[in-house]
Amino acid sequence: MTLRLYDTGTRTLRDFTPLREGKASVYLCGATPQAQPHIGHVRSGVAFDVLRRWLLAQGYDVAFVRNVTDIDDKILAKAEEHGRPWWEWVSTHEREFTWAYNTLGVLPPSVEPRATGHVTQMVGYMQRLIDAGYAYAAEGSVYFDVAAWSAAEGADYGALSGNRVEDMEQGEAEGRGKRGPRDFALWKAAKPGEPSWPTPWGAGRPGWHLECSAMATYYLGGEFDIHCGGLDLQFPHHENEAAQSHAAGDPFARYWLHNHWVTMSGEKMSKSLGNVLSVPHILTQVRPVELRYYLGSAHYRSVLEYSEGALQEAAAGYRRIEDFLRRLGEVEVGERPEAFDAAMNDDLSVPRALAEIHTAVRAGNSALAAGEEERARRIGAQVRAMTAVLGIDPCEWAEESDAGASARGALDILVQAELARRAQAREEKNWAVADEVRDRLAAAGIEVTDTPEGARWALRE
Repeated sequence: MTLRLYDTGTRTLRDFTPLREGKASVYLCGATPQAQPHIGHVRSGVAFDVLRRWLLAQGYDVAFVRNVTDIDDKILAKAEEHGRPWWEWVSTHEREFTWAYNTLGVLPPSVEPRATGHVTQMVGYMQRLIDAGYAYAAEGSVYFDVAAWSAAEGADYGALSGNRVEDMEQGEAEGRGKRGPRDFALWKAAKPGEPSWPTPWGAGRPGWHLECSAMATYYLGGEFDIHCGGLDLQFPHHENEAAQSHAAGDPFARYWLHNHWVTMSGEKMSKSLGNVLSVPHILTQVRPVELRYYLGSAHYRSVLEYSEGALQEAAAGYRRIEDFLRRLGEVEVGERPEAFDAAMNDDLSVPRALAEIHTAVRAGNSALAAGEEERARRIGAQVRAMTAVLGIDPCEWAEESDAGASARGALDILVQAELARRAQAREEKNWAVADEVRDRLAAAGIEVTDTPEGARWALRE
């Protein structure tokens, strides 16, 4: 059986043929840590963690790069709004994303590069584009010349997103010296009070699209296997990545994969809509593995419509698997059924794969009821093998004990009481008491972050 993946670039299911035999190279657009992660953010992490696990299960040596966009207009605006240094703001929320990924069992990336650490590579990339005639400097900024690239032989601008060039809007503020309204910033000229780095064209900071091309090719080469990310990144981010990379002479990604959104009431989950559900909040309702099960239960290209009922139904589904294996006691990982592998090879069809798992669980429970323990244990070994691929093997998650969850819940009650005392002190302008509470929590390894929705706490790594 051959793995087939839906390639956004060609709008077709394609056999996965890696660039190098036995190796798979994957780049995932990771977090822009401007605020606390919600379940819409981490769905991408879970979806492509399943891809990575399946590639590993097929015997591939996987290089998996997940970047962090640690400089961005929104980050700077949020930091200024809260009176915090930009680097502190982004670092605080980056730790929250890392905690969320780890808590949901997402494997650590092979490398997690940050945009601010790769300015040298970006300068080199811009020079290549300027030399090729597809970028230009203006007033300290550097822009990609969309018209020049669109007119080039073999140019494919718009192919990834399906947009016509004349209909495209970059969503960027007008910059001084731009030749065309569709040109996008590779480098943004320095502004007073903002962080900046030196380049031959003037001090400034990276444009969003440039950083990913520079980091992807630095770690994976000018051509690599899979580029993935959320559907909302298809345009302008991924379209512009592809354009600048091809214009620089790099073949870039061979396959493009995009996961769909988590929605509420039919609307994409986002900060602006005010319908955000944070990972810590959801974990007061279900365990981490149950949230992972829920986020991965729909096909990655399908909309996942959030409701508390659907979340609890998913948690109950996971517990049926868990209860079956618990009844068996210790059981080794066995072989996967062919039907499960066929589902995963069909563009990672997790819903079909889960159906195979639940069919096996029902058969295993029937075998136990009939006293056929040996048959039940063979089925249990298969269930472990299948769930391991999805990152939800109950035996692996057993270390996340109910006692541990209870302990965090108890800690939350105590910390919330302290935060309420601090909030009262601040309201009364009793700054000494407010600072005393914060310092005591900090000494205990608890970091407090003030937000418009109130104070949040997290255990420092």
